[in-house]
Amino acid sequence: MNEAKYISPTTNGSPLDPATGLSGRRITRFSPPAFAHIPVMAEIVTETLSTVPSGPILDATIGGGGHSFEILKSRDDLNIIGIDQDLEALAAAESKLAGFGNRVSLIHGRFDDLSAVAKYIGKQKLSGFLFDLGVSSYQLDNPHRGFSFRNDGPLDMRMNPETQITAGKYVNESSEEELASLLYNYGDERYSKRVARAIVSMRPITSTKKLANIISDAIPARSKRSPGHPARRSFQALRIAVNCEIEILESSIREAIRMLKVGGRGIVLSYHSGEDKIIKRILRELAGLDISNSKYHPEVRHEKEILLLARKAQRASSEEISRNPRASSALLRKFEKVSEL
Repeated sequence: MNEAKYISPTTNGSPLDPATGLSGRRITRFSPPAFAHIPVMAEIVTETLSTVPSGPILDATIGGGGHSFEILKSRDDLNIIGIDQDLEALAAAESKLAGFGNRVSLIHGRFDDLSAVAKYIGKQKLSGFLFDLGVSSYQLDNPHRGFSFRNDGPLDMRMNPETQITAGKYVNESSEEELASLLYNYGDERYSKRVARAIVSMRPITSTKKLANIISDAIPARSKRSPGHPARRSFQALRIAVNCEIEILESSIREAIRMLKVGGRGIVLSYHSGEDKIIKRILRELAGLDISNSKYHPEVRHEKEILLLARKAQRASSEEISRNPRASSALLRKFEKVSEL
C-alpha cells in the first residue's frame, strides 16, 4: 500500500497540523492548466449533498477538482478532503481550488488508504463522500500517460507513476488465458479470447497505438459498427488491472461508510459493470436487503445502516452526454447513512 502524504494548497511547505503526523508541501512539479476534465453529473452530486450536515466531504478521487469545485461553491459550510494518487491531478486540483483557501486539503495516496483521512479528521465524522471511479479526460488524452487508444504513447496506464507494474507488463508477460480472462472480467470484452490470441501473436508490443490497432483488427467487422473505438474495452480492462481498482474498491467503500456521520451522504460514480455490481451488492446489503440469486426467494430485510436514495443507478441526461460523451457509461448510486451499526 502506498503511504499517503499530506499536501495542502495553503501551507506553502510548512507543517499543517502536528496532530496528523503528516507534513504539508506545495505541488510544483506539473503545470496544472493542461488538466482539462468535465465532472460527470455534477448537478446531481451537489443536489445530493445539499442537505448533509456541515463538515468535511471526502472526494476520494479528486482528479482535477471539478466535482469539489462545484461542492464548495454550492455551500460555504462544507470543506473538502481530496485524495488522488496522480500528482498531476493534485496539481490541477490545487490550482482550481486555490480560491477556497483552507477549506481544501489534499492527500497524495490511493483511495483505499483512508487512514490519512482518519488521522486528519480525528474523532470527527464525514458529512459526505464521493468516489468517481473514471479516468479523467486529461489522462485519456495525454499520450505520455499511456491510457489513450487514439494517441500513441508508451504502454503505461499507471495512475501513480511511482508504482512498478505497467500495462506493458500485462500485455507482454501474461499468458493468453490470463489476458482473455482480464479483458472479459474487467472490460466486458465480448471477443476477449480473439483479442488475447492476437495480442500474444504480435508480442512484444510497446506502444498504445500498436496495441489499439491489434485489438481493432481482432474485432469482427460487424461489431465495429457500434459507437466507440473497438479497443476501448480492452484498454479499460488493462487500466483497472494496472491500478488494482477492483481489488481495493469494496474495502474502500465500506470504510468510507463507516467514517460517515448519520445524516451524511455517499455518492459513487462507476463506468464498468464489474464495479457497479460490487457497489450495488454492498449498498443493498447495508440498506438491509439480502440479494437472492433466485427469483423464487423474496428479499430478506435486516437492520439497515444506509437508506438508498434511488433504487436504480442514475445515468447522465442526453443533454449532458451531448456535451460530454464520456458521461454515457456513467452509473451514479447515492445513499444516506441512517444509523450506526
